[in-house]
Amino acid sequence: MSVAKHARVAGHVLVGREAEMELFGAFLASVPRMGGTLVVLGEPGVGKTALLAAVAQEAESAGMRVLQATGVQYRAQTSYGALRQLLTSVPESRAAVADLPALAAALDFKRGRAPGQDAVAEVVVTLVTELSRKQPVLLVLDDAQWLDRASAAILGRVVRRLPNAGAGTVCSVRLGDESFFDHSGLPLHELGPLSEAASEELLSRRFPALAPRVRRRLMADAEGNPLALLELPAALTDSQRTASHALPKRIPLTQRLQATFASRITSLSAPTRHLLLVAALEGSGNLLIVRRAVAGRCGLKHLAPAERLRLVHVDDATGRLAFRHSLMRSAVVDLSTSDQRRSAHRALAEAWTGVPEQRAWHLAQAAVDPDEQIAALLEEGAGISARRGDGPNAVAALVRAAALSPAAAEQARRLAKAAYLGTILTGSVRDVPRLLDDARQAAPDGASLADAVATALYLLNSYGDVDTAHRLLSGAIALQPEPYDPTDGTVLEALSTLLMVCVYGARSDLWAGYDAAAAKCTAVPDTLRLLRTTFADPARALPSDWTRLDAAVEALSGTSDPVRIVRIGTAGAYADRLGGMDEPLRRTAWGGRTGENTFPAIQASFLWGSHAWFTGQWAELRQVVGDGLALCEEYRYPLRSWTGQFALACVSAACGDFTTARALADQMDQWGGSRRAHAITCYAAHAKTLIALSQGDFDEAYHQACRITPAGSLAPFTGHALWAFLDLAEAAVRTGRRDKALEHVRAARDAGLDTVSPRLRMVLGACAALAAKDDGEASRGFGEALAVEGGERWPFDHARIHLLHGERLRRGQAPALARRHLHAAAEVFHRLGAEPWSARAEQELRACGSPVRARPGKALTPQQREIVALAAAGLSNKQIAEKLFLSPRTVSTHLYQAFPKLGVTSRAGLRDALEQRHRP
Repeated sequence: MSVAKHARVAGHVLVGREAEMELFGAFLASVPRMGGTLVVLGEPGVGKTALLAAVAQEAESAGMRVLQATGVQYRAQTSYGALRQLLTSVPESRAAVADLPALAAALDFKRGRAPGQDAVAEVVVTLVTELSRKQPVLLVLDDAQWLDRASAAILGRVVRRLPNAGAGTVCSVRLGDESFFDHSGLPLHELGPLSEAASEELLSRRFPALAPRVRRRLMADAEGNPLALLELPAALTDSQRTASHALPKRIPLTQRLQATFASRITSLSAPTRHLLLVAALEGSGNLLIVRRAVAGRCGLKHLAPAERLRLVHVDDATGRLAFRHSLMRSAVVDLSTSDQRRSAHRALAEAWTGVPEQRAWHLAQAAVDPDEQIAALLEEGAGISARRGDGPNAVAALVRAAALSPAAAEQARRLAKAAYLGTILTGSVRDVPRLLDDARQAAPDGASLADAVATALYLLNSYGDVDTAHRLLSGAIALQPEPYDPTDGTVLEALSTLLMVCVYGARSDLWAGYDAAAAKCTAVPDTLRLLRTTFADPARALPSDWTRLDAAVEALSGTSDPVRIVRIGTAGAYADRLGGMDEPLRRTAWGGRTGENTFPAIQASFLWGSHAWFTGQWAELRQVVGDGLALCEEYRYPLRSWTGQFALACVSAACGDFTTARALADQMDQWGGSRRAHAITCYAAHAKTLIALSQGDFDEAYHQACRITPAGSLAPFTGHALWAFLDLAEAAVRTGRRDKALEHVRAARDAGLDTVSPRLRMVLGACAALAAKDDGEASRGFGEALAVEGGERWPFDHARIHLLHGERLRRGQAPALARRHLHAAAEVFHRLGAEPWSARAEQELRACGSPVRARPGKALTPQQREIVALAAAGLSNKQIAEKLFLSPRTVSTHLYQAFPKLGVTSRAGLRDALEQRHRP
């Protein structure tokens, strides 16, 4: 697409941005074919808005449909405000939104329960894709650093999913400003100051009467900032512009700009200033709302003086009001009195009648004295934000609601609710003591259930133990009116937290307290019932429990609720159901990178990490678990970190990094032991079992495995035993305890665990074969285990069974058969990087008289294998990145590293190289 040498914006030439317009011209030309995103970074006033306006004009001239939204500083607390502005900026998209129930509910077009952010993002992608089928679409996001949190989270995902959809995105973001919009990994262009020549041209075009020396002085002070170049002359008198009078002394640029805005705003009439204040606080440019709010004091006709001064602009096509620069909006607010701001907020609250979230926020800003009605509205809005996953906004609303609560008990309750909501959604454990202290000062004798939940979570993440947290929660729940109502969010979270405490404690006496409390509920939610049976004590789950679990897993495909995703994921973890939840778990884990749903993101990261351990995705495991651990560190959440530490310890042990594995295991033992958290010490014991097995220390391995559950029995409330069957059986057989291994298998089969999942059927079959006295029985058993359909999905376990089979065959004087299994084991171990195990397999091969196969080059990492396979199937880097939740740059790096390992120089040779690599 060719662009004019000088683009024009609002009738003016865009000076000094020829290179940028060439860049954007090429980008726009590629949008119908490839899509993509380009982010403009720059300092305030550098011309980002003007550049995006010029790009939007070029796009419209080229026949593209342009959807625009602008982030607004004073509107950052309003969920989906920017998304609503974007999708209603042209009639076609506005009409389409009304026909999409998920979007209509989220954007308050229709009544209904708003879906989760993942569902909203999916619908937005679908909507934009459909629009682009008729004509290419360009999304323009100006001042993206001020997008409200919910919109930023949605649009951050949408822009990454639009490539190859006939749609593109251009964004502007202020350098150095905190932002909810995650532009990491997106192509960036930093917009710098104008050159000296361009600065002079701009001043000459717009202010031709400036004396040369005045122009030079302004150029020196503005330092290439276009906004300063355009605004500073407006602050000068005519005599100063012509150099008849001296210019003022040096003043810092920001002060001079503020003075410029102030002088132009204060010169306006009172009705115009009031109208601008209402528009600034409204934030979205919705003239319908602004007109309602100013009715009786002024009208839209009073915008004219501000338009003539070029403070604001009304888009005739969309009917939206926009300030020429965000600093002008800030100046309007800063120059108003607190009473004027409160009056404007009250008027806006009336204008938003019928939209509780908007109305509540404006009423709260207007309030001076406590007001229970406003506090209740804010609490209702907090619930809406929480259901959307907007934890920080929900907490902020509850804190403000507490400040407006006339009754001390209600103030304390809302502060406690803010504390526990922060812990379960945002992971903000660090704020809990302050919020709870404020709650207790407000009502020293008014301890609430929310207080107990937040306190229990804080204790478990600091120095408290399982028993103390259990007593605190059980006592608080017992004080509630019976029967308990789990539809009450606080009651549900108290039961959920008590269940989690029992899981960590893993003792029958703790679970008796939970069961007694659950029995007093009018109904127990399905997630809690599943967690109680299939996760807490899976060895005693009934067939009907597994049926309900499978139904819940299948239903997750249409679920965007991050809390439900991680709870169902947890319920299915020991039963190998995480493979069916790969996509929602990855999606939820990804939310942590954008600051969305931090606590569920931590849980999802570690659940997926556990799945990755068993499925051999060890390289990506380190990355995903590392992200989760970083969040735990940032939000001070050690309790949840141990699941991630366990996955890392297992991979480290299997790969021979015994120092790291042992350090992690020792930390788990110390932390869990001091808090009576048996589940954590089980993690430590399992990691130490793997260390010992990898080193050939079978006595130590048996001792550590029996810490999880005694050989021959399945300890109650110890679901972790389902992950350690093969470890315990091998350690038992190697130490002369064959009978114990057989008893252990018998106990598992009596519990029906061999029917729970293919992995458990495969592993238990291998355990029985390993313990068999007769070689023929052993061979049949190993064969049946290896024949379990899909067993290769668990490569480490599968390779271990090949190894055990090969060892038994070699000792049974069947070296030819042994070699086939030993080669298969060595290949998988080498591919995984499990060097102690590949060395063991190769040692057995040598004992069979077989030379160890030379390996051309280094092995691909699991993530490289996955990327290479997708590339060989014809997917582009962008498609692979979207599928694996990576950046295209990361995909490119992995391919670049994989090419020499495979002996190829381009993607064209990948398929043949992979086929050659897998030939026996």
